[in-house]
This record gives sequence, C-alpha cells and structure tokens, in this order.
Amino acid sequence: MAVAAWTDAPVWKVPPVRAPWRLLPLAATVLLTAVPYRGDGAGPADLASGLLVLTCLGYVLHRRARPLSAAAAVVLGLPALGAAVATATAADPLAALPGYVRYVQVFVLVPAAVVLLVRDARDFRFVLGALVALALLEGGVGVHQYATGTGASYMGEDIRAVGTFGPTGVMGMATVVSYGLLAAVALALAAPASAPRRLRPAALAVAAVLVVPLALSFSRGAWIATALALAAMLLLAGARLAVRVFAAAAAAAVVLVGGLGLGSAMVSERLSSITQVTDAPDRSVNDRYTMWAAAASMWQERPAAGVGLKGFPAHRDGHASIALSSGSDTAGAGQGFQKQPLLSPHNMYLLVLSEQGLIGATAFIGGWAAILAAGLRRAARARRGHGRGTAADCGLAAAGLLLWQTADFLYADIGGPSTVLTGVVLGLAAWWAFAHRREAARP
Repeated sequence: MAVAAWTDAPVWKVPPVRAPWRLLPLAATVLLTAVPYRGDGAGPADLASGLLVLTCLGYVLHRRARPLSAAAAVVLGLPALGAAVATATAADPLAALPGYVRYVQVFVLVPAAVVLLVRDARDFRFVLGALVALALLEGGVGVHQYATGTGASYMGEDIRAVGTFGPTGVMGMATVVSYGLLAAVALALAAPASAPRRLRPAALAVAAVLVVPLALSFSRGAWIATALALAAMLLLAGARLAVRVFAAAAAAAVVLVGGLGLGSAMVSERLSSITQVTDAPDRSVNDRYTMWAAAASMWQERPAAGVGLKGFPAHRDGHASIALSSGSDTAGAGQGFQKQPLLSPHNMYLLVLSEQGLIGATAFIGGWAAILAAGLRRAARARRGHGRGTAADCGLAAAGLLLWQTADFLYADIGGPSTVLTGVVLGLAAWWAFAHRREAARP
C-alpha cells in the first residue's frame, strides 16, 4: 500500500512547458561524458551536471513549483544522510569531505534534478535519445579501436574497445553502450502508438549494432548485467515476445560470432572465464575476491558507520591478504604502460558497507530497492494497459536501466568519467516510480 501511495502521489504542480530548454543541461551532461578527460578533478560532464542542478533550482523557483513529493524526497535524500554520518565519524573528516560531495552529486542532486526537469514521457524519451546517441558514438569509436588495433591492451594486443575513456576507464564505454542498448530495446518493444512506424525497426537495428561494441569491450560484468536487464524487460513486455526475441538473439549470435568470426576466440575465452571464477580465477578475479574480503573485514571492524568516505584505500593493506597484487596493468588507446592502483573493492555494495557501515548501506540499498519496487509495479501495470496512453516504453527503459545498474554494482563501483550518468539513470528510474500517473501517461 505504501508503494502505491508513493507512485500515485503528485510530484509537482507546474503548467506544461513546450520548449525543451530546461532539458539542454541534462542532454549536455549525458553527451559531454564522451569528451576525453584524464584529470583528477571535475570533468566536462561533472561541470554540466552542476549547470543541470542550477537550472533545476532556477526552474523550481521561477515556476514556484513544489520540489518533490515526500516519498521522492525521503528516498533520494537518505543517501546524503548516510554519507554525512560516515563523513562526520571518519578518522579524517576533511579527507572524507570530497567523497561526501561526490556521493551527494551522483545519488542526490543529479537524480533530483532529473525528476524535477522531466515533465512527461516525451521528455523522458528525449533523455533516452541522448543516451542512445552517446552509445553510438562511443560504440563506433570502440569498434574502430578493435579493428585497427588502437584500443586498450588485452591479452598482449591493443584491441579492447574502450571508446574515449582510455585504458584506465575500461568500464566507461561498456557502461554507456549498455545504457544505449537498453534504451533502444525499450523503444523497440513498446514504442508509443503515435510514433512513426519506422521507429521500432530503427530502434531494433540500433540495439543490434550496439551489441558489437559491447562484446568487444570484454567486460564480463557489463555482459551479465545487460543479459539480466534484457531478460527482465522482455518478460515485462510479454512471455511470447520474450521467447521470440531470445530465439532471434541466439540466431544473431551464431551468425556474428560463429559465422563471421567477430572476435570469436577472445569473446569465447572471456565468456568461458565467467564460469571459472571459482575453480581457476584469473588475476583480476583473484584481486577482486581479495578486495571484497578486505571490505567485509573493514565493516566487521566498524559495523555501524564504516571506516569513513574515501577510507578504503587507507585501510586496504591492513585488511587485505598477501594474495592482492600491487595493481592492474593498463596500456594502449594512446597511453603508455602504467600500473593502476586498486583503490576500491569493485563492488558498490561492499564499498558502501565498508566506508559507511550499516547506516549508509541501509540508506543506499533501501532507496534503490524502493525505486525499483515502485518502478517495476508501475511498469507491469503499464504492460497490462497494452501500452496505450501508459508510456510503457518509459517503464521498460526505467526498469531495465536500474536493473542493469544494480546488477553491475555487484562487479563495479562509482569512479571515472561515466559516473555522473549513474545519477541520470537513477533520476529516470525515480521519475518513473514517483511521477503522478497522469504525467507518466502524457505522450
């Protein structure tokens, strides 16, 4: 009953605005992620996200809008509270403060701005279009890197597709390509009745094209998360459709990998390594297991509030076993060889648990679970309405994107130029979960 109350509660009362000017900073935040950036400070996308938040603030004040519903404010505001406790109780609060700012940016301010600036399904699809455009750009760069041997180093060859993110951000391209693929699939499965007839086949073609750079990213975590999200989206769209799509996808995989030999040997080797993570793990998997154990040990030492934001690197050596290597080797994609230090457990849930304890973990995971539960419920209801006037494509996209993120967080955490997109995705999912049903249904 509580979830139903949340999903049906009004979020704001603002007259419709036809001009999409308020969405331009949001589109810039998405698209500027592709700008190469190797610094340690705020990148172009982060600066654009600051403009996004300021635009949202000005829009709310100018329109005298009611900012957020109580449910949305609580769910999106809880991470700030958990991070604040971890910052205040850290051994060095000043050192933890940049981490607090980053968490508030990604998990509070950017999602809240998206919820407030996206007014209807048309706005939602505008953001999806920006994600698809970014995915096509990065995917095209990635395929070119593989074909010309100018990508990141992988098994002694410079063939790993990383897009504009470089060898130190190997998950960046895989992340944005996955987002774009899921957005395209949502439009292909449940395009609105008012959309041109060519939209569905075009969206399906885009999704098929994006499978190639995703495969060439050699990112096992992104593959697993994408497969789970796609399966959930297909089941939400209908069991019969799911069976047909699974069959078509299997046939396409046979043609692309088996018939055309597209990266067949290395892709097959990477796929087979997923089943060997317990019997014969490679060095990267072994390092990950070691860091997971270190994160769990930190939490056991300080179970309530954790070791503090930005505290994992400082406490790592005191909790990790000697099996942990000194770092991961990176090279290629225009950069020379360098040893990248292992400064996080590569698991968002364990990172939050180790640095913020049960207080922070409850705030973060509880908020994501509430958004996911409300969003899935509304997506299923939209499906029962057969997609007419229910923006079913938005529901599928919101569910798929958030499911992908929650699954990927089992193998990754925040960090790198694509981090700000996590806030955009969370905002889209929160809008779908908490927007009034009339606003979600508006074409």
